[in-house]
Amino acid sequence: MTQRWKLTIEYDGTNFVGWQRQENGPSIQGCMEKAIFDFCGEEVVLRAAGRTDAGVHAVGQVAHFDLEKDADEKIVSGAINAHLRPHPISVVKAEKASSSFHARFGAAYRVYCYKILMNRWASPALEAPYVWHVGRDLDVSAMQAAAQHLLGTHDFTSFRAAECQAKSPVRTMDRLDVTETTYNLSFGRHLEIRAEAKSFLHHQIRNIVGTLKLVGEGKWGPERVKRALEAKDRTMAGPMAPASGLYFVRVDYKGDGSADSARDASA
Repeated sequence: MTQRWKLTIEYDGTNFVGWQRQENGPSIQGCMEKAIFDFCGEEVVLRAAGRTDAGVHAVGQVAHFDLEKDADEKIVSGAINAHLRPHPISVVKAEKASSSFHARFGAAYRVYCYKILMNRWASPALEAPYVWHVGRDLDVSAMQAAAQHLLGTHDFTSFRAAECQAKSPVRTMDRLDVTETTYNLSFGRHLEIRAEAKSFLHHQIRNIVGTLKLVGEGKWGPERVKRALEAKDRTMAGPMAPASGLYFVRVDYKGDGSADSARDASA
């Protein structure tokens, strides 16, 4: 009997071409599907809640697959992790799910976080692959004020990648907060931008972060972000931030995690 499995996964995306399997390099999906095959001899297809780009990290990615082999949760997670070594990918949790569960289409909520190391001219020796290093100081209050113009339901064409395949540019941003998480001023200041929504457009968060940086540098006022949004023109917003600072943090599901449950949750 086929069993659907839900996996919660964390990974360092630095040396991967992204989540999705591709011909031009190693992917998270490809490495995990091979690890599952090495564990049980079954060829599976992993479906993820979010197909992260090259260099993007995750601490709470969710994916599902179907397995014929009978096994318990500890064996599934432990065996996959054993075959994933030495790749920087880890199955944090494996759970049996209903056949209607879908990691992507059943998601009711997604949470991303972007990290910036600022006010430090020396390049970071340890954090370089995991933050956007900005040498100068940024005005956190101004960035937070600007971010609030993007809350709610809008046409986000100005923050959408040209290659985005979404049918509509309209999305609802439920949370966009800019906060400082300083733990040692002598080594720079640490900034986090947390975004929460049911779904995001391709490169939406990175384009928003690049725009908010202009505000933090004093090159833009907060009101200009509102004008950029209303322009519905990608050339009117700021540049795209690098992938290194972006993390897929969490996915929330309602009911059984089916597509119908997700629609009900967002109604």
